[in-house]
Amino acid sequence: MPNEGYLDKSVHWKVRSGQIGFAEPTHSEVADAILGAGLATQVGQRLGSGKEADVYLCRDGGGLIVVKVYRQYRTAHRGGRPIKLESMGQRALVEFDLLSYTWQGGARVPEPGRRVENMFSMQYLGSPEAVAPMLQQARLEDPEAFLSATMSGIEGLAEAGVVHSDLSPFNILVYENLPWFIDLAAGVRVDRLGTPAWVRLEEAVRALESGGRALNRYFRRYGLSWDTIEMVRRVRAKIELYRPG
Repeated sequence: MPNEGYLDKSVHWKVRSGQIGFAEPTHSEVADAILGAGLATQVGQRLGSGKEADVYLCRDGGGLIVVKVYRQYRTAHRGGRPIKLESMGQRALVEFDLLSYTWQGGARVPEPGRRVENMFSMQYLGSPEAVAPMLQQARLEDPEAFLSATMSGIEGLAEAGVVHSDLSPFNILVYENLPWFIDLAAGVRVDRLGTPAWVRLEEAVRALESGGRALNRYFRRYGLSWDTIEMVRRVRAKIELYRPG
């Protein structure tokens, strides 16, 4: 695929003047890219689409996996003009690193596989017949226990050094009656030096408060109240462990 740094002047002029259009690769073209990168041995249906990427059900040998593919043109990501192979590759790298980091830290996230450019593979959550549903679409058998497990899961992410900055019933999967966290692309690394701790804490708290409102709306359907204040308190306690001294 073309990358802006390698385009000649005539193509740059067409991009600026609006005389050139860009379309996302077709399903078969994406499948060829996944297979060519060696991320899977078989590519099936598209499971879902987000603001920036699409997720595909695949096989790697005899087992099911999923491959997330960041789109190159049709994205909500600003900047980079219409040709975004490099920037989307960077976003895939950031999410893959966060996924790997939290998984190694024991958080309940899909096990990462491999990344190639703007694509990466990870563990499939579900049965051979059906993928694990998003919390938004699930009917919980024990809502109170699931609420408690979700609170503990968010705390576990922070314990691994990351705060999920886009918590919602759409970014939590229900698998084996437990919450699994996905879409860590914009996660906040609360253990990373280089940014003052109070800045990271303030950013994390804002994200948690927004996520708490979304989760509270969801759990109200079961007559339960999500305690955002308690969630922030518990996560702050984990973040404090990373403060110098």
